[in-house]
Amino acid sequence: MFRKMLRQKQELDKNECVKILINEKRGVLSLNGDMGYPYGFPINHYYNENDGCLYFHCGKSGHKIDAINSCEKASFCAYDKGYIEKNEWALNIKSVIVFGRISIIDDYDTICDISRKLSYKFTSDENYIDNEIKKFAKATLLLKLKPEHISGKIVKES
Repeated sequence: MFRKMLRQKQELDKNECVKILINEKRGVLSLNGDMGYPYGFPINHYYNENDGCLYFHCGKSGHKIDAINSCEKASFCAYDKGYIEKNEWALNIKSVIVFGRISIIDDYDTICDISRKLSYKFTSDENYIDNEIKKFAKATLLLKLKPEHISGKIVKES
């Protein structure tokens, strides 16, 4: 169903893919947008090791919600900061692409729990996190991307 990677020497194993999804703060979520146009946008994410799903937070209406209501298929791409080998100019980047089906979660307790976990990627300031959740959780939805296929690779830009 999903394509095999052509350059298999560059393929990352599942553990390395998960590590990138856990550690990186942002990626690009892509949905089927209006009139069949792809709709990709940068967004922060939380990877839940317990269920293997990705979570995103968003508002209760807008292009994302409309696109998901039209088609549940989605992809998400995250990549690391990369590195440059000594005496070289080319950047080496590890990237992960997740294909799956996305659903909307509107359960308040789940929104608060996942929003807190997502916030820890950016700050450990409990007061700040508590205030943000109190202010915005009722106006927030979660998006849950359940992976059907995950692949990753390392690319040298040369």
